[in-house]
Amino acid sequence: MAGIRLTPEEPELPQGTPPRPQLPPAFAGAGATTGTLAGSGSGGFEMASDDDRSVAADSWSVRSEYGSTLDDDQRYADTAEVLAAAAASANFPPATSDYCSDKDDQDPGEVEGSMLGLQSYWDASYSEDLAIFQELGHAGEIWFGADVMDTVAIWTKKLCADIIQGGTPSGNDNVDCEVNEKQFSNYPVLDVGTGNGLLLQALAKQGFSDLTGTDYSEGAIELAKNLAARDGFTAINFLVDDILETKLDRKFKIVTDKGTLDAIGLHPDGHAKRVMYLESVSNLVEPGGIAVITSCNHTKDELLQEVAEFNKRKIDKEHVDEGAGNVPQIFRYIDHVRTYPTIMFGGVEGSQVCTVAFQRA
Repeated sequence: MAGIRLTPEEPELPQGTPPRPQLPPAFAGAGATTGTLAGSGSGGFEMASDDDRSVAADSWSVRSEYGSTLDDDQRYADTAEVLAAAAASANFPPATSDYCSDKDDQDPGEVEGSMLGLQSYWDASYSEDLAIFQELGHAGEIWFGADVMDTVAIWTKKLCADIIQGGTPSGNDNVDCEVNEKQFSNYPVLDVGTGNGLLLQALAKQGFSDLTGTDYSEGAIELAKNLAARDGFTAINFLVDDILETKLDRKFKIVTDKGTLDAIGLHPDGHAKRVMYLESVSNLVEPGGIAVITSCNHTKDELLQEVAEFNKRKIDKEHVDEGAGNVPQIFRYIDHVRTYPTIMFGGVEGSQVCTVAFQRA
């Protein structure tokens, strides 16, 4: 949740759906519905407190309104078993490099984790969504909801129009403003962790036509292709690709992310993988292009801080001489969505989601 973090309510299960199995005792902590890992000083695992970011991410486990009609209990049992095995061993081999792939492990004392950070979870989830689509025609879940998705698409169009016209974002979130859609006909867009690909469909409706979606889950890409074909968006290109080990060899004017960075951060090696993510995105966005990140797990200020730390790390790594003058940042903040609904909690106002845009130097 951006700004305020509340313990999510357990979603109401549709009739006939078996209750979700509880995680093993090592993960059964008060106030959390999904197990969360936290490293202890002794190298073991203990439950993270309710204000840890993984609590907000637990809200992702809420299924869409048609519910889960397939083997839901087995899916959760499988992912719980993976986490339980990791907790039982509590002895991961050291990483062989600064950054770790999905095949590597990290010292558990440095990370938090959740089943939502595991590719096995998403493979199972999208396999289920694909089966439901083939049986009932349902598109599956829209992370953060359709309103957020449409806001991101329209706001991104307006932001690009401001940049094309040589100006800077006005800070005006009037997404109903008139924009010449022909400007975006050759504006390449990449959606990382595209899932069912519906954000790209929303961007296509705003006039973007050079659209690519990637996801490391083959089931997600298969679902996205099926939905695009059904809805008449056959020009969208969908590819199986892991943003952390991308094989893409082109650059894009826009890279969008709606929840992918959140999920990456929930991997047991989340901190290192978030650095890998920013490194990869920086190589995919062309100079002057933008990265638009939508998160339910971080506030705007937290994203700004994380990007600032990445910029500093990159500059330090290149051993830039301080006397050489001002060094351009890799990414610079340019704007954020201001129109999301807000709530008050504990005297603090915040929203459940934030969308922030960064421009590539």
